[in-house]
Amino acid sequence: MARFLSNQLRILLAGLLAILPLVLTIGGTIWVGALLIDWAGPHSAFGRLLSTIGLAFVPKGAPAYLIGFLAVILCLYGVGLLVSSQLRTGITAFVARIMDHTPLIGSVYGLLSRFVGAFGKQGKTDTSAMAPVWCFFGGSGGVAVLALLSASDAVSIDGKSYLAVLVPTAPVPFGGGLLFVPSEWVVPAPISAEALTSIYVSMGMTAPQLLSVH
Repeated sequence: MARFLSNQLRILLAGLLAILPLVLTIGGTIWVGALLIDWAGPHSAFGRLLSTIGLAFVPKGAPAYLIGFLAVILCLYGVGLLVSSQLRTGITAFVARIMDHTPLIGSVYGLLSRFVGAFGKQGKTDTSAMAPVWCFFGGSGGVAVLALLSASDAVSIDGKSYLAVLVPTAPVPFGGGLLFVPSEWVVPAPISAEALTSIYVSMGMTAPQLLSVH
C-alpha cells in the first residue's frame, strides 16, 4: 500500500513539475498586465492624462484614451528617430548640459542615464556605463552577489577603500540597493549587462546557462 501511494505521489509531482512552467508563465503575464493597467490604464493618473489629450479630438472617454495613447506612441517614435539619427550626440549632450545645471535633479538624471545605458549597449564596451561585478561579502569564499559597479573610482571611508555597487532586485532589476563594499571584495564579472538582467528577471533560472559552473 505504501509503495502504491508513493508511486501515485511521484506521478502527481511529475504532473505538477510539467505544468509549473506554463502556470508561472501565465501568472507572470497576468501580473505584468495588471501592473501596466494600474500604471497606464484608463483609470490611472497617466490614463486620465491620455484621455485629456484625446478629448481635444473626440468627446467620449474610451476613444479619447486611445487617441491619447496613440499620440504618446507617435511622440516616442519621433524621439526614437531623432536618437537613431546623426543628431543623437548633439541632442544627448544638450539635454545632459541642461540637467547638469539643475540642482538635485541633475544628479538623479546622471545616475539613471548611466544605469539605463548599461542595459542598452547590447554587448558594446562602454567604460562610462555600469559594469557587472561579483561582490564577495566577507572576502574570497564568502557570499557571492552579482551587482553593478556604479563608479570605477573608490571612496575612502574611515581610512579604507570602498566601491559603490548597485545590487538589483529580482525580477525587476531596475531597482535595488546601493552598497559601499570594500574594494578587495569586488571582482569584475565576465558577463554582459544583458546577461545580468536576464539572471535577475528569471530569478536565477538562467544563471547556469549564463555563468560558468564549476
